[in-house]
Amino acid sequence: MTGRFALVYNPRSRRNVNDGSLYARTARSHLGENFIDPADRAHLDNHIADLAARQMDCIAIDGGDGTVSDVMTAVHRHYAPDRLPALAILPSGNTNLIAGDVGFGMRGIEALEHLLTLAASDTLRRNVRRRSGLVVEWPEADGREPVVGMFHGAAAFTRGIELAHQPAILNHYAHETAVVVSFLSSVAQLLTRRSRQEWMQGDPIGIKAGKTVRPQENCFLFLSTTLQHLPYGIWPFWTDHGARDDVINYLHVAASPSRLLRTAVTLLRGRHPGWLRRNPDYCSGCEARIEMTLTSDFVLDGEVLSPGASGRITLSSTAPIDFIQA
Repeated sequence: MTGRFALVYNPRSRRNVNDGSLYARTARSHLGENFIDPADRAHLDNHIADLAARQMDCIAIDGGDGTVSDVMTAVHRHYAPDRLPALAILPSGNTNLIAGDVGFGMRGIEALEHLLTLAASDTLRRNVRRRSGLVVEWPEADGREPVVGMFHGAAAFTRGIELAHQPAILNHYAHETAVVVSFLSSVAQLLTRRSRQEWMQGDPIGIKAGKTVRPQENCFLFLSTTLQHLPYGIWPFWTDHGARDDVINYLHVAASPSRLLRTAVTLLRGRHPGWLRRNPDYCSGCEARIEMTLTSDFVLDGEVLSPGASGRITLSSTAPIDFIQA
């Protein structure tokens, strides 16, 4: 059914806490049962199941990347792949990488009023960006449900996120900036011999991405995403000429990689020169499915997750999702 939308509101998101309750009261008065502020993930899952049963075809999400991931996970569980709802991302959280690529472009009462106007004219999908979700599954973990997000990382990225979550950083920076600060802090860790040895040796990771197979060996950094843009012009991924670049872009950096500082500066500027593409320590591409073996935790949209006892996870893509633009 078109012309309607539900709003999932996270009152604990950083900017929503600061905004007070006027916006929430206004949204509830306009949307009634379609205003959802779940107490926890179990309640959210039940609400999304109800929206699917009522064929709600647009969901606005007011929160950060964690809230978006929770909603996408529940949507993946309860909606048919060919009937996925459009999503409008209103950035209000600690982490808003997703909104930086496919966000609605406004938030708060301004966003609510604009969504109501679009709904009244049945034009919620008039302007969309299409992306797939990134599905993480544990093939050997009985009963563990898949989770869906849009940005995944392991090895040094997990260490960097753990640094970003420290109060000394997180309490003083928005999360996107905190991630950059943590990256710089991570580089600083490489300046001391002990930290350099620990970080550079990496973690054992094996991957199979299309025809690319890397047996389990120490990996300094692994990243993957279904987004198409990251903040500050950073884009550490590349593909061969003519190859697809629209599903899961990934980067694998071997342990103790050569020319790391020069490469980091180059990738932070979104550049991928020939000398980098030819360096065997750095491998990038784009695939619809990636199989991984890990011995340490990984991160999905800012949340640290365990690979489980088997250490095996798979990354795949959802059907394309319409992200509504203002």
